Amino acid sequence: MANTPQAKKRIRRNDRRAEINGARIGRIRTFVKKVEAALAAGDKPAATTALAAVQPELARGVAKGVLHKNTASRKFSRLTKRLAALA
Repeated sequence: MANTPQAKKRIRRNDRRAEINGARIGRIRTFVKKVEAALAAGDKPAATTALAAVQPELARGVAKGVLHKNTASRKFSRLTKRLAALA
């Protein structure tokens, strides 16, 4: 258990940050699922629109530090590749 005031403060801060970061990751997952659902349905226009919405969300996740740059790049690349194969 934390004994110093600073350690107690870090625990409080870490709990707050974990909640915020979890919400950010959940938001990104929701956008990715919209693209995947459109791809599964074979709806290219909807998938294109959803993919355009995913890109800034992934970039925001990288900027906020909840995703690694390469992870976001890989996810976007794979979704783009699946969209191209849909044609």
